[in-house]
Amino acid sequence: MNSDRRARDLPLDAHVHTDLSPDSNVPIDDYARQAVERNIAEIAITDHVDFDPSAPAYAFTTFVQRERTVRDAAERWGPQGVAIRFGVEVTWDRRWETDIRDHLAHHAYDFVIGSVHVYRDSVYSAEHVGPWVAAQRSLAEVVAPYFDEVAAGARTGLFDAMGHIDFVKRYLVPHVTPDQLAAAPELYEPILLALVESGTALEVNTSGLRQDAAESYPSAAIVARFHELGGERITVGSDAHRAEHFGWALDEGYAAARAAGFRAMTLRRGGGTPIVVELPRPA
Repeated sequence: MNSDRRARDLPLDAHVHTDLSPDSNVPIDDYARQAVERNIAEIAITDHVDFDPSAPAYAFTTFVQRERTVRDAAERWGPQGVAIRFGVEVTWDRRWETDIRDHLAHHAYDFVIGSVHVYRDSVYSAEHVGPWVAAQRSLAEVVAPYFDEVAAGARTGLFDAMGHIDFVKRYLVPHVTPDQLAAAPELYEPILLALVESGTALEVNTSGLRQDAAESYPSAAIVARFHELGGERITVGSDAHRAEHFGWALDEGYAAARAAGFRAMTLRRGGGTPIVVELPRPA
């Protein structure tokens, strides 16, 4: 990949992980400093929260610690022109829906992403994905465990946005290519319709542009289809876990959203005043 595709002069990176996630090592001030340098006006800190005791972020830190860290940073960096929002990325797993509902009912966030992840026991893990793909009769059966779970999360209405809805592309390469998925857009329809019906935002996650998938999660074509189906809310984030990935290809995610017909991002759907961020016009 290019040495530096970090975007500049944009209003928001809506998906960022700090060292309060088990898979990141970045202090929050490192991101804030880059935001000043790169003229990114706003950051949503969305560290992982898991409810499965076997998952990496389970009990990794506490709500109190995460909130204090983000709110303190917001006070430090606000005078320098960077707004820092206290968000979270909750791993959606329907087995833990009661716990997730309880947590979100009793803890206030500025922004809540719900995402389906791939862990060691998943059929999409490195150990299992090849045999799993080979054993299925169709592409629909290959992606069903992941796509069905994402659609179920979207239907709950628990989340402000569903994150990286086809993140599974990362693990399917080379057994299934993004081009093969692109040729079957109908597989996305249940997810997109669930988002539309629940009023949940679609996230354009640009981390795929630095991974083997080599395209965003989801692609620009799926973003456009979401808008055609009546989708009204969208967010764009780099999903940075390393300092050098802050803002990565964020401009491409913005371009996909704007080309689809969106004119603004909304960070919060309920429980408070929505944060509406205008998508800048192309230069």
